[in-house]
Amino acid sequence: MNQWDEATPIYLQLRRMVLEQILRGVFSEGEAIPSVRQVAAEEKINPITVSKAYQMLVDENLVEKKRGVGMYVREGARALALAQEREQFLNEEWPKVLDRLQSLEISASELPGLGGRA
Repeated sequence: MNQWDEATPIYLQLRRMVLEQILRGVFSEGEAIPSVRQVAAEEKINPITVSKAYQMLVDENLVEKKRGVGMYVREGARALALAQEREQFLNEEWPKVLDRLQSLEISASELPGLGGRA
């Protein structure tokens, strides 16, 4: 069971969790994701919350509903998610990281994994 962050709506956190699992290959393209009822029971959250998260993934063309069967990762979902997440990181997150690095006068050579010490 997850520890939910009080500052972020649970449906957004759940969407992020499924998205990360798609990116990491935990859920492969064409594979079913856990049912709304299953996730709601396991996480002890309202099924409507799970449905809202899943609907966001459907709207983003990452997951598809198969009537009477369940929800499945769409073909091409990983590549699409990767492109969307990279764009979001580079446009929204990286500028903040870069600004913080500059304000702390940290050079690239000091960063672990980029030629600096680990």
